[in-house]
Amino acid sequence: MRTVHEISTSELPHRAAELLRDGHRLALVAAHHDEDRIRVVYLFVAGPPDVRTELHVHLDAGQPEVPTLAHLSFPAGRFEREMRDLFGIVPLDHPMPRRLVRHFHWPRGWYPMLPDAGPPPPFAEQEGPYPFLEVEGDGVYEIPVGPVHAGLIEPGHFRFSVVGETILKLKARLWFVHKGIEKLFQGRSIAAGLPLAERISGDTAVGHALAYCLAVEEATGMQVPAAAQRARAMLLELERLHNHVADLGMLCNDVGHSILNAHAQRVREQLLRLNAEITGHRLLRGGVVPGGAALHALPDPGRLHAIGADIREIAHLALDQSTVRDRFTGTAVLTADAARDIGCLGYVARASGLPGTDARISHPFTMYDTEIAVPVRDTGDVLARFLVRAEEIDISLALIEHLTDGLAPGAVLAPTPPPGAGPGTGVGIAEGWRGTITTRIELGPDRKLSRAKPVDPSFFNWPALPVALTDTIVPDFPLTNKSFNLSYAGNDL
Repeated sequence: MRTVHEISTSELPHRAAELLRDGHRLALVAAHHDEDRIRVVYLFVAGPPDVRTELHVHLDAGQPEVPTLAHLSFPAGRFEREMRDLFGIVPLDHPMPRRLVRHFHWPRGWYPMLPDAGPPPPFAEQEGPYPFLEVEGDGVYEIPVGPVHAGLIEPGHFRFSVVGETILKLKARLWFVHKGIEKLFQGRSIAAGLPLAERISGDTAVGHALAYCLAVEEATGMQVPAAAQRARAMLLELERLHNHVADLGMLCNDVGHSILNAHAQRVREQLLRLNAEITGHRLLRGGVVPGGAALHALPDPGRLHAIGADIREIAHLALDQSTVRDRFTGTAVLTADAARDIGCLGYVARASGLPGTDARISHPFTMYDTEIAVPVRDTGDVLARFLVRAEEIDISLALIEHLTDGLAPGAVLAPTPPPGAGPGTGVGIAEGWRGTITTRIELGPDRKLSRAKPVDPSFFNWPALPVALTDTIVPDFPLTNKSFNLSYAGNDL
């Protein structure tokens, strides 16, 4: 159930505080330019049961200001900084008002999401040095890493303040590849929006496509057939499988066990080939479509049983090695309080003892007809993040077998709704393999996308990485980073 409340800016802090106090979380903040004024939408969600509450605040386009919610919610403060960079909306009394998305060589006064922004102006000289924490004292020094890295990963800059090998503070600076995804959605047809959603974060094609399609279907009043919903849920678990398997192997690789990584990547390759058989694409693109799902084939249960046995053996061999378990245990602990305050999602939150963050239970889009056991660990270290993934793999294998029963290859689609059907706005929530993905869309009179706001779980989880690394040692950074495995692309929209 989604409710919409039009409120004044003066009411915003009180209403937000009430929702947060009642157990809601802030899932998304989206600014909109409505002709002569700016509207900001705050989406709060809770569940089960699935409850979605939107607060709409209207601002003067000539002087767009909104009271900050940063003192109530850490994610709210980051959404506000993002909004200021892209729309020029000022969060009054924000405790950290410096830029988040736009780096210091982006010109002042240019806000790319405004309709009159025009093409990007030339980059200017830096306004000044980025305000990294300056370290002083005997034996204290800095290690800058990135933004260009040696591996095939996207750019990010990490500034370590260390004494000896111990990390005193880490600052992660992202948005080197801001792509303007939200602007690219504007004016697209619903069909043309799908390939863009699939590419928000390439390893999460199903999760982002599903959140997008769920939003579209709510906006247009489409009723998705039950068989298509089951097919979508099955594809979501297949995506979870190949990513989690890859992470198990790479975590082993980061502590010197390359043979276990080789076997994990061997299994992942089997899963990628299976994906190609099922949807025609190794990353499962094309499987989730507006109004339904399209399958070329179904996964063979015997093949999945063999893959499951292979994965369990790899995980057992890893944890049976004292060098692996010792390196994982107690490394980069993220406490439950820290994870809760930061607003973490997915396996990062569950490894820190927060169970209530799985959208399959909080915001289900289909009837699973079976209990989903959500694995939770409370140590918050690399070992916990490894174990949660390993346990989620077993759950995903069982769900795939359950969901496939009764399905048949082919396309299952909802009837095309008549013009003007549906409310014209919609929200989609899906439990991607990294955590909960939320997408909100609005359609114009021509039924094209006037606004789309996707939020990847990495936006919520990136601030937790420096917290977990405090008081660890520099050589544990690659291992810790992989245990979080956050998306640069999903963050740097």
